[in-house]
Amino acid sequence: MIPHTMSAIQLTGHGGLEMLVYNDRVPVPTPAADEVLLEVSACGMNNTDVWVRQGAYGSDTDPASVSTWRRGRSTLVFPRIQGADTVGTIVAVGAGVAASRLGERVIVDFSIYNRPLGDDSLADIDYIGHGRDGGYADYVAVPAANAHVIDTELTDAELATFCCAYLTAEHMLERARVTAGERVLVTGASGGVGSAVIQLARARGAIPYAVTSVDKAGRLRAIGAEGVICRGQGDLVAQADRMTAGAAIDVVADLVAGPMFNDLLRILKTEGRYTTAGAIGGPVVQLDLRTLYLKQQQLHGSSQGTRGDFRRVLDYIEAGRIRPLLDRTFKLSDFHRAQTAFMAKQYVGKLVVVPDRKWAQVGACYARD
Repeated sequence: MIPHTMSAIQLTGHGGLEMLVYNDRVPVPTPAADEVLLEVSACGMNNTDVWVRQGAYGSDTDPASVSTWRRGRSTLVFPRIQGADTVGTIVAVGAGVAASRLGERVIVDFSIYNRPLGDDSLADIDYIGHGRDGGYADYVAVPAANAHVIDTELTDAELATFCCAYLTAEHMLERARVTAGERVLVTGASGGVGSAVIQLARARGAIPYAVTSVDKAGRLRAIGAEGVICRGQGDLVAQADRMTAGAAIDVVADLVAGPMFNDLLRILKTEGRYTTAGAIGGPVVQLDLRTLYLKQQQLHGSSQGTRGDFRRVLDYIEAGRIRPLLDRTFKLSDFHRAQTAFMAKQYVGKLVVVPDRKWAQVGACYARD
């Protein structure tokens, strides 16, 4: 039986962790036409959650201004339940959805495309957890078309590591047109998106290299990095040249930016492609345009992905060509500790939040202090 109220983490405004409030009296949503209601079993954590909370997206004219993910045309309304990487079971359906879907175990495509099937433009894209409530809750209503049954023996907590990070990573590689045999340098390689780029590059037959800290180098080699550059260990360009024995880097997949940005373009070959979906090292960078135009390079901005990108990620999961990198799980009621651990970045892969009511079933075996 579906209760009338549920527990959820509500973002009440821009600011610090105090803006995230655990509320156990939130009304359970009712699925509208062409929607389904999920009982959430797990929801992965992402950098976007933090940046939206902080209002850290700036504007075209003021990088320090408080702004959310869609900047001047935000669909964010407070209080908002965040959480994009949702896995759960369909427990109710809205008008127009077959009752046969009840009981399906699904992974949610978090993108709100705002375009009809066949139109892959991402100009109007939004996402579940921003433009509408997401999965940091006991229940969430989502469009039926976004709830995908998946054939896998992976646990719900493991499945919740894929969605946002791997869709973002796949679209980065697609935008940069990465093909078999090409060399891809990945910054921020230990995070959710970076580690996804490594695996998805291998799935395409490309050769990934990682930029990371010394303590994470071995784990990144284990998931597919051909070589590793350790930050703070000398000149980045010289390290890259030694790592590849002088072979060219075809694509840079950058999630860090900041002070290393211009060195990344120096590392990138003539006619190489740079693609970015993040800037955790600093969004405002120095660019010597002469490097860009004299080397005939391309710059690609990338965020989220298309329906086709998501379908390829699901195919890779079902075929066992990519694997979950679940570091640990946290109870929903322990969300402040979860996001604090997330921001500390002392892990490889993903952190996942599990509703308290599902903890014994889904999360306890992956928890650690």
